[in-house]
Amino acid sequence: MMAAAGIGGVLWQRAAARLRALRVAAPLGARAASGLSSELLPGPYPRTPEERAAAAKKYNMRVEDYQPYPDDGLGYGDYPMLPKRSAHERDPWYQWDQPDTRHNWGEPMHWDFDMYIRNRFDTSPTQIPWHTMRKHFFVFLGTMLIMFGIGEFYPSYRPVGPKQYPFNDLYLERGGDPSKEAPVVTHYEI
Repeated sequence: MMAAAGIGGVLWQRAAARLRALRVAAPLGARAASGLSSELLPGPYPRTPEERAAAAKKYNMRVEDYQPYPDDGLGYGDYPMLPKRSAHERDPWYQWDQPDTRHNWGEPMHWDFDMYIRNRFDTSPTQIPWHTMRKHFFVFLGTMLIMFGIGEFYPSYRPVGPKQYPFNDLYLERGGDPSKEAPVVTHYEI
């Protein structure tokens, strides 16, 4: 359910307004077809320490760890600004509630969580230094450019013989004169 709060994107304010309108017009206990309740939608940006503590409690975080996105008009509201770390960095041997996303129930997800799942962007530190990777890349690129240059100077083509057709090279089918003898066609053995 907490993942759905991150999915809402910038349009969450419209969804919240619709839910508020439904709450007045709909009977008690009714909710939107999407399943998002108003508790899961980001609220307004916290301005006081009490609002900040309530928002931290809402997202199951400590007040010291809770830091909302800046109130710059993009509509993040009180959603917490989590570190930009991919799921690759999380412990693979831990017993996660959702092992495929390495996520526990009730834990807030990053606003752009779909960018940080395991088959997307990897933010974990590399095992090989960048200068070594750069050197290997340029050696590979230089070798390929040299090979392409040699191929331009000395082109190599597969040997090709003439196209072979049955029945005397399709003499009659290709418009030959039936009263004349068809020329002898030599077929090559492959």
